[in-house]
Amino acid sequence: MIETQLWHPVIASHQVRDEPVACALLGQALVLWREQGHDGARVHAWADRCPHRGAQLSLGRVLTGLHGARLECPYHGWQFGASGRCQHVPAAPDFVPPAGHAATVFEAREHHGLVWVRLQTPVEALAAGLVDPPAFAPGNDAAWRQVLCGPYELDTSAPRLVENFLDLSHFGFVHEGWLGERSHAQVHAGAVEEGEAGLVVRDARAWQPRAFAGADAGAWMAYRYDVPHPYAAILRKDATEGDPVSNAIALFIRPDGHERCTAWFAMATQGDSATDQELVAFQDSVFAQDRPVVESQSPRALPIGRSAPATEVHGPADRVSSTYRRYLLRLGIELGTC
Repeated sequence: MIETQLWHPVIASHQVRDEPVACALLGQALVLWREQGHDGARVHAWADRCPHRGAQLSLGRVLTGLHGARLECPYHGWQFGASGRCQHVPAAPDFVPPAGHAATVFEAREHHGLVWVRLQTPVEALAAGLVDPPAFAPGNDAAWRQVLCGPYELDTSAPRLVENFLDLSHFGFVHEGWLGERSHAQVHAGAVEEGEAGLVVRDARAWQPRAFAGADAGAWMAYRYDVPHPYAAILRKDATEGDPVSNAIALFIRPDGHERCTAWFAMATQGDSATDQELVAFQDSVFAQDRPVVESQSPRALPIGRSAPATEVHGPADRVSSTYRRYLLRLGIELGTC
């Protein structure tokens, strides 16, 4: 299953502090904890199960001392070092635990304000864009400001949510008065390219009466989309004329099952006078408009024709979503598709 070989966001970084935190990924219970060190505070992701008697390690505590950081089991106090191997058994202090006395360790990284976890090392070479967590670097200029929005928990599949994010033609109906107008429903789907780094959409355009949190007038917006991961997409948009504001928004999704997911939006903006709180409130409002429609779609899994002919028809404005479905089919994505 390729999904276990991909990096997925599991929780916001700021939620993992001094105590272990429980979460889950693709049905695997995880414990996340931080190791304070000279090179910063590294985050660890392990199976949330002590190898001794199966207690949840997330109910334990993080210890710091001369021997480095350790995670202590809440049941018998066994202490596990950063490598996952047991370092101390209080009931038998002279016992030297063998290598097999160890927690199950998964790879973990932090990017874009999120903790990313990969459950399985790839068994075969992945496409270049899937080796690491998706990149999101709208610019090196310090004027770019970044804000994390979410989490948003939904009763729909991750691919359905990505496709909604890539869809311009719903703006005038779902987001009327915010991101679109019925009287300006026509869109330019742009040019779509598919390669080793995923999908790239260039020269897409849509009219928006309020294209960003601080906007007070409408404008034609130029869109560029990147889809570097089956459950992630990045949008860069700029006004085609006269507007000093630039925005980039990354959608990162944790698949929670075939028909459930949790999403975060990493927002980067330049020249926008809105506060961080206003940016979050704007994204919350836009997403609240999307939620009932996306959750109403049937089936909740995205029909890509993996095991049978796809059950949905397409229009001229659906070029991007059609290419995205072929991309999922090529990768062999099963979770959230049908």
